[in-house]
Amino acid sequence: MPQTPSQTPVEPRKIPRQSRAIATCAAIVEGAARILEASGPEALNTNAIAEVAGVSIGTLYQYYPDKQAVLVALIRRERALLLDELHAIPHGAAQALEAMVAASIRHQFARPRLAAVLEILEKSLSLDAEAARMAEDIARLSADLLATRFGPLAPDDRLTAVLIARAIVNTAGDGLLPQEHLAERVIAAISGYLDNVRR
Repeated sequence: MPQTPSQTPVEPRKIPRQSRAIATCAAIVEGAARILEASGPEALNTNAIAEVAGVSIGTLYQYYPDKQAVLVALIRRERALLLDELHAIPHGAAQALEAMVAASIRHQFARPRLAAVLEILEKSLSLDAEAARMAEDIARLSADLLATRFGPLAPDDRLTAVLIARAIVNTAGDGLLPQEHLAERVIAAISGYLDNVRR
């Protein structure tokens, strides 16, 4: 039965602690990613994930109760990868905005089919609150990075800038905007908004 938006995301059965268990869970999550890229969500089931991951179905169920739990882990992995890139940008860098936009575009287009599928699937997995928290985390992270160019910004304005960037990058990932000159378009949109609110 499909999840309704009010349901809580399915969590792993247990959190891996030892290196072998961590590697096993990583293989399971990556197996799901490869299936989504190759065949789409219709082909995703726990037997297929276990086969691609190279583990037994029993091993998969030790860690994940169902495919939704694997998907949640995959979405969280992809979000963490982006946040790690953003955290690596030096505070006070003159080109901080360009670096942030470049990281977002790199993340979207590193595995564009996967990014597009996950964008759709996360809406059915009750992850809206987590998506909102991530946007707020990026907005907080961007405060120091953007202050060099735009000066102090209100939290709502930082969050709006993040959401503008996300919307444009995701739209390009869906193929509705060309990838060519994408960074320039995102930077122009963010700069136009933030310059306007400073007046």
